[in-house]
Amino acid sequence: MLNEEILKNELAARLLAKLFAKDGSIENAIKNSQVDEEFLNNLTNELVEKFLDGADLSEVTAEKIFTTPKNPDKPAENLRAEKILNEDKFFSASDKAEVLVEALPYIQEFYGKTVVVKYGGNAMVNDELKEKVMLDVALMKYTGINVVIVHGGGPEITQFLKKVGKETSFVSGLRVTDEETVEIAEMVLDGKINSEIVNLLNRRGVRAVGLSGKDADLIRAEKKLATVYDQGDKIKVDIGYVGKAKKIDIRIVEDLIQRGYVPVIAPIGVGEDGESYNINADYVAADIAGALKAEKLLLLTDTEGVYKNFEDKSSFISTLTADEAREFIKSGIIAGGMIPKVEACLRALNNGAGKAHIIDGRLPHSIILELFTAQGIGTQVE
Repeated sequence: MLNEEILKNELAARLLAKLFAKDGSIENAIKNSQVDEEFLNNLTNELVEKFLDGADLSEVTAEKIFTTPKNPDKPAENLRAEKILNEDKFFSASDKAEVLVEALPYIQEFYGKTVVVKYGGNAMVNDELKEKVMLDVALMKYTGINVVIVHGGGPEITQFLKKVGKETSFVSGLRVTDEETVEIAEMVLDGKINSEIVNLLNRRGVRAVGLSGKDADLIRAEKKLATVYDQGDKIKVDIGYVGKAKKIDIRIVEDLIQRGYVPVIAPIGVGEDGESYNINADYVAADIAGALKAEKLLLLTDTEGVYKNFEDKSSFISTLTADEAREFIKSGIIAGGMIPKVEACLRALNNGAGKAHIIDGRLPHSIILELFTAQGIGTQVE
């Protein structure tokens, strides 16, 4: 069955790749917006072949696909494809130019501003999504946005723990962390994931520098107790070497930004006695965003955003006030892994960030969709 969302995402991804095919610059993208008819026709053929099994694709052109159902055995499906392509306007050269023009006011608005991206979830383990995030960060940097990345690594930590025979448990979305677990977490976060992100960005012409919260005393940490709500009562639980930021010394990050680098930060903090603390990356991103007085905090997640009832997709919340967020946590509407994400948004706003957004990192180019389109995506906490 033809899937409209998949078709849209495929179109967007292919066209973005075409626009930034050369050196990744915004100037080159504008030049590439005048693509030839052959590219459009080839893209049409490929997409139709992918989504309309059995269609006769001989001598198909971009013009013909709008008007001629190609598979007589599937007339309804072909007409559906024609309807989608006609309504959504299969992108011509002028259409792509319009996309860039639509993005222009947002490029102007965020030029010179700081945006903190919390990078985590499926976007970190899926190679295709990983590539999309790196392209998004490159585009942000080339359009004058100061980007700071704070990354998680929960799935990879869990995978490594399984290899060494350790089980993982969570309390209120936070990993229970003993001494051995925090050593493994630091190794995976700082030694493996951080260096990989830096390398991927450097290969795309973005000058990135990896940091741990231990570097330049960036994150002074203390033990964080997990919060559990039992029939409305708040209970604190010790879950080991899980920390929270006691003090943020943002100078090293500011210095790197001023020199044109993208800081990539692993969420490991250091305690008063030199011990390491694994800190939830959402909280670290919030603290960094607040300390920098960032324009936006973007939290990439594996869900569309916040729902009043997750089973009811019509209950999606596009904008959430701080008071509503606190009440939803207390009442249990916001629960599990969504708690630290919403709490992180509140923390960022309280400490001086402009806006906070929970967006679906499984959606290709979700960062660009949030920043450079009027509609945006996900849940905004304000």
